[in-house]
Amino acid sequence: MAIDLATDRRSLLGLSALALAAPTLARAQASSPSTIEVMNLWPGKPPGGEKVTVTEQVILRKPGGDPNDTAFLNVTKPWLMMRRPAKPNGAAILMIPGGGYIRVAVSKAGGPIDAWIADQGVTAFVMDYRLPADGWAAGPDVSLQDAQRAIRLIRANAGKWGLDPERIAVTGFSAGGHVAARLATRFGGETYAPVDAADRLPTRPAAAGLFYPVVTMTAPHAHGSSLKSLLGTSPTDAQRLAVSAEHDIPADAPPTFIAAAADDKVVAMENSLMMFQALRARKIASELHVFESGGHGFGLTGPAGVAMPWPALLEAFLKRHGLYA
Repeated sequence: MAIDLATDRRSLLGLSALALAAPTLARAQASSPSTIEVMNLWPGKPPGGEKVTVTEQVILRKPGGDPNDTAFLNVTKPWLMMRRPAKPNGAAILMIPGGGYIRVAVSKAGGPIDAWIADQGVTAFVMDYRLPADGWAAGPDVSLQDAQRAIRLIRANAGKWGLDPERIAVTGFSAGGHVAARLATRFGGETYAPVDAADRLPTRPAAAGLFYPVVTMTAPHAHGSSLKSLLGTSPTDAQRLAVSAEHDIPADAPPTFIAAAADDKVVAMENSLMMFQALRARKIASELHVFESGGHGFGLTGPAGVAMPWPALLEAFLKRHGLYA
């Protein structure tokens, strides 16, 4: 386990430019050809929607902005986007975007991070998911239902897609980090009744990557909108603990990579510290990077267009734990 408390850093979630990062980012900028396919997560209507009355919406995250920079609200038909590399190496990463459990900031056209993943020969999957305040019977577990279904769907089609079902990792960002953390720690429990043969498959990922994640629902570090969307305005302590990802870490949780910025004003960096400490207490292989500055949210480059090393750090971690060579 390693803690990297970096100082004097200017880029978002990052160190100053390192030689280690250059090859990775260069590959991302000149990615190999890949193909995109979008599929429904569920063969019919998702479970537990009898009292759901919302209408799904797709909006631009910035009015008048990039038409592919979208957000999904009141999700009723969650989907999975697959970006297949030209030469798959058998590994896969399920990506879970954020949005504060109010929306899902995701595009069916994909983006730079899943393109970078595919450029390494890793098949990238980007997930849209249902939201807990929309009346689903599963309540705070509805997004976890979709995450469990997504990893099962990937495993069920592993042979067809040229994947190793034992080499599927998950990454999550912000509130999506909370979904990913719960997927990585709640695989021992079933959140829905099986709907087809895929649902007989396990849901434990081979590794997890959590980026500026929502983790805890306990005071004082719970993320406000996520807490309200998950549990309403007056949750009990027991309800908070039940959906706090750092609570009840299993002894066989997967290796976990965590990254955050100390000046994050949206999701307190303490969320990442709490997750790392809980994993460390259970002797789970884990790595934490906390950087002096960077705020909330990042991509392959920071807000000033500075290339960042997190892809190389994550790549090294996943290779070290056998996801790919």
